[in-house]
Formats: sequence, structure tokens, C-alpha cells
Amino acid sequence: MSEINHTDKKNKPSVLFVMHMPPPIHGASAMGQYIRESELINSTFDCRYIDITTAKNLEDIGKADFNKIGLFFKKVMQVIRAIYKKKPSIIYMTPCTTGGPFFKDNLMLTFAKLVALLFSKKSRFVIHLHNKGVKTMQGDWKYEMMYRFYFYQLKVILLGESLFQDVSKYVKREDVLICPNGIPDTNLQPVEKVSNAVPHVLWLSHIMRTKGLIEYLDALRLLKERGLQFVADFVGGITGEITQPEFEDEIEMRGLSDIVEYHGNKFGRKKEEYLRNSDIFVLPSYTEAFPLTILEAMQYSLPVVASNVGGISTQVEDGKSGFLLGGETPIMENTFRPDPNEMASKLEQLIRNPQLRLQMGQEGRRRYEEHFTLPVFEEKFKNILLSIIQ
Repeated sequence: MSEINHTDKKNKPSVLFVMHMPPPIHGASAMGQYIRESELINSTFDCRYIDITTAKNLEDIGKADFNKIGLFFKKVMQVIRAIYKKKPSIIYMTPCTTGGPFFKDNLMLTFAKLVALLFSKKSRFVIHLHNKGVKTMQGDWKYEMMYRFYFYQLKVILLGESLFQDVSKYVKREDVLICPNGIPDTNLQPVEKVSNAVPHVLWLSHIMRTKGLIEYLDALRLLKERGLQFVADFVGGITGEITQPEFEDEIEMRGLSDIVEYHGNKFGRKKEEYLRNSDIFVLPSYTEAFPLTILEAMQYSLPVVASNVGGISTQVEDGKSGFLLGGETPIMENTFRPDPNEMASKLEQLIRNPQLRLQMGQEGRRRYEEHFTLPVFEEKFKNILLSIIQ
């Protein structure tokens, strides 16, 4: 169902949520589902939800066909009708900022702004950015022209303060609100973590080159050449970026078949088992905004080794709850590539030092409990929407 009304709406400010929801599952759609199911949000606001997802799965994102185009314009009409009839206090959207999805979402936002201008002038627009890439694309005249209209007269919710660098050319700081994502706690009673005799390093992401896959395999080769004992677990689905035979060839070419184990996609309790039984979490991506997998790793008291891209520095304190790759300054451009030597150096420190792993993991758990639980997110998100209305 793409459109839902909630009862008991008297005296509540109205919010039209135009956002991505699963499937497919990614950061923005997962948070969309959490908002939709939130008792706090639905008891505070008169909510209507419109799911603007047109992709069937992750591989389908960005691809166009006649069915998706027809579905998109059907959803546009739903948004237009909702604004015309409801005249909501807030029109909340979760658009993309680059690529094919940006052009589609920008068109949706344009229709919504025009309808609000004609029929609902008191409505306030809020966009919640779960991705980045504006700084990378702003030199392109097509994007330059569209970004100026895209960010015109609206509030922007960002996942971390560092991500303001990405949009600062088009958005004033007073129009930006910071709301880090949060996730449900599946590890409610964490016991004191015990290190494996042979440390397990966990990759929990899709098998993609843009996640830093090749550089990570090069770092693993360096660690093996140094005589370190460890196991590298890969948990995640194969995507269009690299096939499973190609992935296996990359492993074999580096002589890593004896230490790399690929387990495929895992969900729910099976995924939690890998989080619970691992010692180190790694995410050497070229580009991220605010990956939920890092929050999952922190929830399970894992030290994190990750690229210092996007808003990851909001999640991980370098040297305290993990190590950041690529320097002290958060990287916004999508041209970043992790250095296998730096990655191997950081992983070696953690592999050789069980006490450091436990210490960093405990600090990560503390930060998760303080900043990144789902109730913390819901309360902050509610207050942000109320502040915009007031």
C-alpha cells in the first residue's frame, strides 16, 4: 500500500511523507520504514505516507523502463492530490542528489513545489538527504542549474555536521538541521565480548567495487604476507558491479582462498550471528553518507575500520572507537580511493592487540547507546519537525 491515513488527527500538525520505503532495502528506505512504523511520530503528527520507490531491487535502481516511468507518474499524481486535498503543514521528501534517481526525484519535487505554490502556500518543504554527491557534481552546468532550484526555499535535514560541506554552495547553515540515523537494538543485553583466538574481520555489505572491495583484498594480501593469522568473512549480496566468479578470481589471484570465506546474503538472526562472532568490522567505501551497517557494528561492540567519507566521522571517533582511512578531514568527493597500505596498517593494529579491539568496541557501543538508537532518532526527528512548523 503506497498511501496511508492515520486516525485520531484532531489538533495535530499534518505531515505528508513522500519517501522511499522497502523493498529494496537501503539506508533511506530502512529509515522510511522506521518513521512509518513509529508510534511517537504517528501520535504527534497527522501523517500521510506515499512510497515513491519504483525500483524492485538494488540492481534495478537507476534503470528506466516504461513500467517504471508509468509508476513514477502515478506516484506524482498521488503527491499532487495529497497536497491539494490535505494542504499539509510539512511536505517531507527523501530525494537523491545525483545520477538518474536525482532527475526523477527533482521532477517529483518540482511538481510538488508548483502545486504547493498554487494550492498550499503555508506548506513548508523539508528534504532529508540520506546520500551525498552534490559537491562532486556541482561543476556540471546541468546539475548547477537544477541544484539552485532543488534547494530553493526549503529546510534540509542532514545526517551529520560534516555533510554540510556537500551542500554548502546552495544551502545556508540556518536552513540545515542535523539528525543522525538510529537503528533498533537487536543486541539489548550485550555481554562482555570475548576475542576469537583467530580474529574474524567482517565485511557486511554488498559485494561491490565501489565499497572498496579490490583495495580491501589488496590489504588482506599484505596482512597475510606479514604472517598474521585471521579470517576475513564476507557477508553480502552479489551485485551487477562484480559477478561471483569474478569475485572468486580476485580472491584466488591474491592467494587468499584459505583465509577469505564468502557467506552470501544474510538477514535477521543469521546476520546477527556474524556480528556477534566477529572481532573487527571494515567498510573501506569510495563514498558513503551515513551507513547503517556501521551502527550495527557499534551495537555489537565491534571496532570499525572505515573510509572517512561523508558522515562516517559522526559515527566513528578516530582512534577511540575505530580507525578512519583517508585523513582527518571528511571527504565529500566521490573520487576517493582507500590506500591498501593504510588499511592493512590499521587492521594489523587491531588483529595483533585483542585488548585494543575490546576497548574500541566498548567505546563504539557506548556511542551507539548515547547517539544512534532508534528512540534517540525518533525524539530528535519529532522535535525537528515541530521546530519547522513553529
